[in-house]
Amino acid sequence: MLWVCFILFFKIGLFTFGGGFSIIAQLEEEFVNKRSWLNKDDLLDMVSVARSLPGIMVINLSVLIGYKLKRVVGAIVCAVGLSTPSVIVLSIVTIFYQQFSSNVYVQRAMVGVRAAVVPIIISAAVSLKESAIRVKVQYLIAAGGFALCLFTGMNNLIIVLLGAAVGLILKGGNLDGAA
Repeated sequence: MLWVCFILFFKIGLFTFGGGFSIIAQLEEEFVNKRSWLNKDDLLDMVSVARSLPGIMVINLSVLIGYKLKRVVGAIVCAVGLSTPSVIVLSIVTIFYQQFSSNVYVQRAMVGVRAAVVPIIISAAVSLKESAIRVKVQYLIAAGGFALCLFTGMNNLIIVLLGAAVGLILKGGNLDGAA
């Protein structure tokens, strides 16, 4: 399983463009849909934690998934698998930076890549929404968190902790998911 994890994360690292959230759809497809090594709730919880911790969200996420699957060795293997393609590509780009940055075809291609990433991120968010938002109060918490993200410079960890506090207050400790 470790070798498979390395290869999967290497592939995901090689083809992930547009920042951390575009990786979620790929992780869901590989680890939830194809292999059933995680369920949507696991992935959603890991995304929440990875986003809230300091550091690079996708590396945090690979470590959490690897740890869940194969403990410390799995965490290391998944993080190395995900980061290796970036190290290789960045090393090449650094060597040829002047040629890449002034190439009109590279610039045009990147315009298309950036635009194509948006629907991937939206698709992942819509898919995970089914697991994340099950009762009406969660829509209010999500809307409040979204507003705080958009209109304040509030730290993500504080937003997550506020969401947890509001959930505890509004749900009164009721864990059965009923509204």
